[in-house]
Amino acid sequence: MRKLEGRLVIATHNAGKLWEMRDLLAPHGLDAVSAGDLGLAEPEETGETFHANAELKALAAAQAAGLPALADDSGLCVEGLGGAPGIYSARWAEVAPGGPRDFAAAMEKLETALTEIGATPPFAAHFVSVMTLAWPDGTVESFEGKVFGTLVFPPRGMLGFGYDPIFLPEGLTRTFGEMMAAEKQAIPADGSPALSHRARAFQAFARAYL
Repeated sequence: MRKLEGRLVIATHNAGKLWEMRDLLAPHGLDAVSAGDLGLAEPEETGETFHANAELKALAAAQAAGLPALADDSGLCVEGLGGAPGIYSARWAEVAPGGPRDFAAAMEKLETALTEIGATPPFAAHFVSVMTLAWPDGTVESFEGKVFGTLVFPPRGMLGFGYDPIFLPEGLTRTFGEMMAAEKQAIPADGSPALSHRARAFQAFARAYL
């Protein structure tokens, strides 16, 4: 398997996700540039799975830039809602289709949806992250990370982004929104699983390519 060296495109226009991915890549000496920095268009996410959307984004960036590209597709899956919002997690937060996102409103929407179906705590949920590395020649490989937990209302904490303030990881007492990035994103030196879904997907990617 070829090792990844030199310049890498991070195929995202999401500022929070970009920050986390750059933070994960920082120790590995890669020149990580974002799709936004290169002026690349953001492709429409037409896939029906996290894997399909991550692959779509990575391939679009790799072929447009002529460089290897790493994309993440991730979301929150709530057991009581049949896995929703899932791949539509970001779209649940859109104020208008394709417009700015309001995750405070999206978290309220989730609480309302659970109330309407008569669900009672604990609200089982998990985060999923699929990272896909694509090369300009069309080669792709994907890596998945999951973290299980429950949802808490009202939201707790102002750290992180997206649905972090309502997600309480299994066995812990603080939400992702109450954790510093260094804790949430840490990659254990002993090879044990990282805490966040994105860091877990990155662990698998790093073992293969870094």
